[in-house]
Amino acid sequence: MKQLTKAEEDIMQILWDLKEANVAAIIEKLPEPKPAYNTVSTIVRILENKEFVGYRKEGRGHIYFPLVQKADYSNQTLNKLMNGYFQGSFKSMVSFFMKKNDINMSEMEEIMREINKEENQ
Repeated sequence: MKQLTKAEEDIMQILWDLKEANVAAIIEKLPEPKPAYNTVSTIVRILENKEFVGYRKEGRGHIYFPLVQKADYSNQTLNKLMNGYFQGSFKSMVSFFMKKNDINMSEMEEIMREINKEENQ
């Protein structure tokens, strides 16, 4: 799976949230200052070429939708981070984030309870 630029990822976040949208609806969800219509349209076409986005024709325009699931992209990005900075060690990565974010053991246990609760649903 290809990596996304910051601008591409911003557009994908919106499409993952909306499930489908035209360019105008995407622009509406972007923060101020809003980019130009042509800018967003170009980014969406790049996402099509990278096979992250599909579309269907509706009237004179297109409705875009994600072809890549957010969880799949998140997992791939996290694995790249772990392999690139933590020699593939999940334990090293978690330890790093615990230290840098000043997470104590009780907070870590709460995180584990949340994970277990989600797995049991």
